[in-house]
Amino acid sequence: MTVYKWDGHTHTKFCYHGSSDDQELYLDRAAELGFERYTISEHPPLPEGWVDSAQLMKELAMPESELPAYMAYAQAMKRKYEGKLEVTVGLELDYLHGALPFTERIVDRWHNELEDVVYSVHYLPSAGGRSCIDFTADDFRENLLSYYGTMEKVVEEYYNHVELAIEWAAKLPMRKRIGHINLIEKFRLVLPEVDEAQIERRLKAIVPKLVSAGVGIDVNTAGLRVPTCGKPYVPEWFLQECLRSGVSCIYGSDSHRPDHVGTGWEWYEAQLKLSQS
Repeated sequence: MTVYKWDGHTHTKFCYHGSSDDQELYLDRAAELGFERYTISEHPPLPEGWVDSAQLMKELAMPESELPAYMAYAQAMKRKYEGKLEVTVGLELDYLHGALPFTERIVDRWHNELEDVVYSVHYLPSAGGRSCIDFTADDFRENLLSYYGTMEKVVEEYYNHVELAIEWAAKLPMRKRIGHINLIEKFRLVLPEVDEAQIERRLKAIVPKLVSAGVGIDVNTAGLRVPTCGKPYVPEWFLQECLRSGVSCIYGSDSHRPDHVGTGWEWYEAQLKLSQS
């Protein structure tokens, strides 16, 4: 079986918690590895004061003034690699609970240029207003675990937000998929254990929601690179269930450096072949 080689979740020098390397290094790497399509999907701006820390705000996403420059940069890469690699222009939008009009303004402004949206849940309500679920394990303990009281309650709230994100993403006119659906497991090896039965219960209920919404999943392999996780952010059984149900399942390296491009592809390809056996 020949598998279409597409990296659907990647970052750029406009990501201030990533690399300052030029995009050509990412794209040349993708071409060398035989990728046919490559989606550039940077974090867009966040509402002012979205998290308490001003320093963290600078690292999380580009300032609003840079979004036009990013879009022009992605379009330039699309033109430059035409005939060598299909580059698609995208964003990794955040599900901003309580601030959805902010995201709607971005989509309204750029919908003609956007070909792909990765829609991710990175933030949950916390003692400080809201906190990143994937910043550090210590931050998770201090701001989320202490606020909710148990991992079970944090996990439940996370999947509640994922379901709301699916509902909102359904109306997007371009290709859309939920980013790293099990990002809540990023620090699983150093935080209190999560009940696998709870994860299975919530994810099983999510599959029909994805089908009815026409929303895909980002088969994100970045967790393989994270020492506190050690596995993709999509469980194998869940990926197989999505494939059986006709949900679009797009590999995503979530590259923040050129050498991240293509990591975990072999695992993803094996899963696709397994679904055909």
